Amino acid sequence: MLSKPGKNPLLVVAVLVALGVLVPFMGPFVILLVTQALIFGILAMSVDLLLGYTGLATMGQAAFLGIGAYTTAILATRFGFGLGCDYGWAILLGMLAGALVAAVFGLFAVRATGVYFLIITLALGMCVWGLAIRWNAVTGGDNGINLLSRPVCGVALSKDINFFYLALGLMSATMGALWVLVRSPFGRSLLGIRESETRMKMLGYNTWLHKYIAYILSGACGGMAGVLWAHLHGIVAPETVILTTSVDALLMVVLGGPGTLVGGPIGTAVVVFLREFLSTKVTWWQYVLGGVYVMTILFLPDGLMGIPARLRQRRSKGGNGAGGAGRAEKPAALASRV
Repeated sequence: MLSKPGKNPLLVVAVLVALGVLVPFMGPFVILLVTQALIFGILAMSVDLLLGYTGLATMGQAAFLGIGAYTTAILATRFGFGLGCDYGWAILLGMLAGALVAAVFGLFAVRATGVYFLIITLALGMCVWGLAIRWNAVTGGDNGINLLSRPVCGVALSKDINFFYLALGLMSATMGALWVLVRSPFGRSLLGIRESETRMKMLGYNTWLHKYIAYILSGACGGMAGVLWAHLHGIVAPETVILTTSVDALLMVVLGGPGTLVGGPIGTAVVVFLREFLSTKVTWWQYVLGGVYVMTILFLPDGLMGIPARLRQRRSKGGNGAGGAGRAEKPAALASRV
């Protein structure tokens, strides 16, 4: 796995600025697609914090997306909260709701590792899906909750371009915050846990607490994505928290490159645009997308972000040539003398 967060942050900033400049000229449909990719990119980064930096593969991230979405929908439709200049507070409450649910789930999930952690998060995510369907009085059951309007505070977020800039800003802020986090001593300790939890325990680290905090932070990011997701689509239903959403988020991180932060948004952009493009061309687009996932896992275990490293590795091997082979003979000769 890769573990070089933000190797060239200026390049990432340049790409984000280019998105803000170019996307408004690409038409309403592209604006909606990019906005969707940005929101899902936040969810993908929350998965990457667990998978890429802590070594915990999760299948329940849709639960936090749903918690954030249902929180903002209930506050907006029943109390009229979060539809004006208090929208910032609504986002914070959505993050808090995701973090609180993660704090409860983490008490059970973080005790496990490997495939057992994956199964537990899957089961906990299905519990949230079951509540979304059965708790009709709160969630609206299969019908969900309809959001009739987006917030208005100085600018009308009902305009897709304004909502795009909001999603871009929050995604950039989330990436920046996580970039600082993973480069901090706490983030380095997460990398140590990923590589060898036993060794970190021997060094005196409370690995359970580190993983628990990372899980809570991941839940908070998922809750933020849920708040934006609810207002983008205008409806929150059980389909928001289905297993497919968690699987998509996990595969997007694997496709882009775990342990890089930017890999999640890149994988998200590829999947979103590939899915929308293929669905208009062929009816069996799912098989093509599945083939892309399989080929990535087989031939690009580090994801798309691992391509530059592989190219440099091939160049270095080619540059050694015969000279490299000649230099390799000297250690062998010395070994034979010993």
